[in-house]
Amino acid sequence: MLKDIQDASLEMARTWGNAQYMDEGLVLTDRITDAPIPHEPTRLGFILMALCKKGRAQYAIDTREQTVHPGDLLFISERHIVDNYMASPDFECLCIMVSTQFYHSFVQNVKNVSSLLLFSMNNPVVRLTAREIQVYGNYYQTIREKIADTNHHYRTDLVKSLLLAMFYDMSNVIWRVEQNRQKAPSRGEAIFARFVGLLEQHFHTERRVGWYAQQLCITPKYLSEVVKQISKRTPNEWIDNYVVLELRVQLKNSTKSIKEIAKDLHFPNQSFLGKYFKEHVGISPSEYRKG
Repeated sequence: MLKDIQDASLEMARTWGNAQYMDEGLVLTDRITDAPIPHEPTRLGFILMALCKKGRAQYAIDTREQTVHPGDLLFISERHIVDNYMASPDFECLCIMVSTQFYHSFVQNVKNVSSLLLFSMNNPVVRLTAREIQVYGNYYQTIREKIADTNHHYRTDLVKSLLLAMFYDMSNVIWRVEQNRQKAPSRGEAIFARFVGLLEQHFHTERRVGWYAQQLCITPKYLSEVVKQISKRTPNEWIDNYVVLELRVQLKNSTKSIKEIAKDLHFPNQSFLGKYFKEHVGISPSEYRKG
């Protein structure tokens, strides 16, 4: 009998024991065992990263069984489905949950967006070295302290900076693991990785799924099926994510006019860019730039 898929949101995670959170889209908790145990497959509405400190947990991500032990770092990207969750009574982990929108607000370039998400699909559980465990723990405690300091005038920017630094340190873990990788990727994984590689290079000028499929010598339908199966997103969603992120970065970190940004990203005109940005972000480019 098929079970209904439930959705887990950051709003729910705020109620879990000992949670510290920011309304912008960030929750930290070291008592994940206080979360209600889902009895149905659960689709995450956020990116989850957690370091197991004690005990043991088992679960499935998109039907693939995973086991977590002390010293393991687990990644689960947004939209992936967790099921068959079981944990020992003494299970403890340092858990960081961040919305994709908040993640996009502190990364500095588009490649950083895909690197962690791509890695998590192939390496949902990673054994850390003693040094890496210490580094993750230090970031976790510092970020918790800064979230709690609601009187700090630069609290949001400070937390974003700490998260960015932490993600760079975790990217070093990605580099270490990838150097030692022996298992060859599946055909679907290889196609998806090539698609993302092409996207990083050409999203400024090419936004048609058919163009990317042509470069990969496959049909648009097959590319869409593979990307959806591997990442739980459509190719168009990936393209839009890259374009919107680049718009965010340029609006916040450059002195270019909106007209110049529209030209850089090959929009027909400034008005078209404005409509596109508002559709995906909810506010106009000028409102976003003003903060």
